[in-house]
Amino acid sequence: FLTGVSDLSRSGYESASKHFNPDDVEVNVAGRSFLVTGANSGIGKATAKEIARRGGTVHLVCRNKERAEVAKGEIVTETGNQNIFLHIVDISNPKEIWNFAEKFKNEHKLNVLINNAGCMVNNRELTEDGLEKNFATNTLGTYVLTTALLPLLEKEADARVITVSSGGMLVQKLNVSDLQSGNGTFDGTMVYAQNKRQQVVLTEQWAKAHRNIHFSVMHPGWADTPAVRSSMPDFYQKMKNTLRTEAQGADTVVWLAVSSEATKLPSGLFFQDRQPVPAHLPLASTHSSPEDEEKLMEVLEEFSQKFKSTSPG
Repeated sequence: FLTGVSDLSRSGYESASKHFNPDDVEVNVAGRSFLVTGANSGIGKATAKEIARRGGTVHLVCRNKERAEVAKGEIVTETGNQNIFLHIVDISNPKEIWNFAEKFKNEHKLNVLINNAGCMVNNRELTEDGLEKNFATNTLGTYVLTTALLPLLEKEADARVITVSSGGMLVQKLNVSDLQSGNGTFDGTMVYAQNKRQQVVLTEQWAKAHRNIHFSVMHPGWADTPAVRSSMPDFYQKMKNTLRTEAQGADTVVWLAVSSEATKLPSGLFFQDRQPVPAHLPLASTHSSPEDEEKLMEVLEEFSQKFKSTSPG
C-alpha cells in the first residue's frame, strides 16, 4: 500500500529489520504494567509474550475464556514470568468495557495500553446493543477502553497508548455520516478499512488532547494470523507463503511499547517497521476536515456516555 505490497510481506520486514537497532528492545520493563486486548492469539499474543519476556506485568484482555487460559499458560511457561493476569471482556460491548475499566482502575496501575483487539465481519451483524459489529469492536471499543483508562495512564511516567491499525485504512477517507455502515452495499473489507482510518484519527486527536501520554498507531504488515485466515480466506490462500510471522507483525508494537527511541518521536504518528510513515497515500483525497474529525469524537463520546450511564453502580 505504501510503496507496493512487497513491503508489507515477510521480505519487506526482513529488509526493514536490517536497519533496526536490536538494543532498542533489549530492555527490562519489570515494574511496568501493560494491557493488551485481543491477546489470546495472533499479534496480541505475540506482543504479550515479548513484553512478558522483558519482565513486564501483562494484563491480557480477551473475549474467550478457554482460549485465553491456554494463551496465558503458554506465555507463563515460555517466559517464566508469573505476572500475567487475565480479564474476560468483550470489546464489542461498551457496558462491559466500562465495568471492567472501573474495576481495573481500583486494583491496578497502567503504563502502556495496547489496543489490538479487532474484527472483520463480512456481513452486517448487530451486537446486542444494536451496534454494527465491526464499528462496535474496532472503533467504539477502542474509544471506550482508552477513554476509560486515560485517568490511570495520566498518573504514570512514560505512559503510552498503541493502537494496531492496518494499511487498509489508506484507501478510506473518514466518513462520519454512516459510522455503522447502514447505507448501500455492505463490504466487510471496506468497513474494516474505514474503522482503521477512524483509529488513526482517534490517535491524532488524543495526541493533541493528552500531552503527557505518547500515542501511536501502527500497521503490522501482512501477517499470518488466525484473524487473516478466517476473515480473508482468499487473500490468505494467495499470499500465505509471503506473509510475516506473528512475531514479525508484532515487532513494531513491542518497539513502540518498550523502547525509549519510540517516545523521542512526536505523539500521534502512524508507524510501519519502526518508522513513522504517512497516514495518507500521495495525492489521495483521504484527508478529512477538522469538523469531521471533531464530529467523530463527539459521536463516540455520546455513545460512550450512553453506555456508561446505564451500567450498574
